[in-house]
Amino acid sequence: MRHPVFLALCLGGTVGLMGCQKASDGEVSRAMKSVNVIDESNLNDIMLTVGDPNESVAYFRKTANENPDRIDIKRGLAKSLVRAQQPQEAASVWSAVVADPTATNDDRVALADALIRSNEWKRAEAELNKIPPTHETFERYKLEAMIADSNKNWKKADSFYEIAAGLTTTPASIYNNWGYSKLTRTDYAGAEKLFFDALTYDPQLFTAKNNLVLARGAQRKYDIPVIKMTQIERAQLLHTMALTAIKQGDVQIGKGLLQEAIDTHPQHFDAAVRSLAALDAKVTN
Repeated sequence: MRHPVFLALCLGGTVGLMGCQKASDGEVSRAMKSVNVIDESNLNDIMLTVGDPNESVAYFRKTANENPDRIDIKRGLAKSLVRAQQPQEAASVWSAVVADPTATNDDRVALADALIRSNEWKRAEAELNKIPPTHETFERYKLEAMIADSNKNWKKADSFYEIAAGLTTTPASIYNNWGYSKLTRTDYAGAEKLFFDALTYDPQLFTAKNNLVLARGAQRKYDIPVIKMTQIERAQLLHTMALTAIKQGDVQIGKGLLQEAIDTHPQHFDAAVRSLAALDAKVTN
């Protein structure tokens, strides 16, 4: 009489063990899946930052084909295409991203950015207009400022540049862009100040150094400002200053600056040599 009970207990124990085994297998599977997701996330981050842009595009394109419903992979592909200097294709992918129900305002800002890079300013402006004013980010206002600039709406551009500069801890590029905007409006003194502001935040930004020299040269300030620069950079800035002076009719000052640029450069400064030779030939003729 005990045998059936014993058998039932044994069977019950076996079923229990099997249940435990299945639960254990499920936990391992879930754990492995979590690890794979973490690994994939790390790889995605790597491909978006340190990876070669074309390799990054190939990786995300392959992954997107294998996972057509993954919006995060589409985002990665679009960002990689921008890095690979393929803004038109990036805009196409970002368009697909913003069509997704889970898309965010940041996605639409990224689409506008790709459109601007593709020289599609009106489409970019239309996309930004779809974003609520409560979405206040650096990237959004940077693009708003650029579009206002393209429309020659200077008051709005200045307002957006100022807001954008206040929304980042690294505003050097914004001050440089804002300064260049002032330069195109012939507000040379205002541009000069903004280029100095840019260099306060990033002393290595050569574009701002060169723009600063242009702004000073336009005011006939033909001395190189006291800023951090290498010997090669100093020679290049002297060359820029010389061409600015010559363009404004101050030829002799320009010649002197060209010679100083040639003497300053640690190697042969071919561009300055050619400029001086062309100037001498023109004067001789």
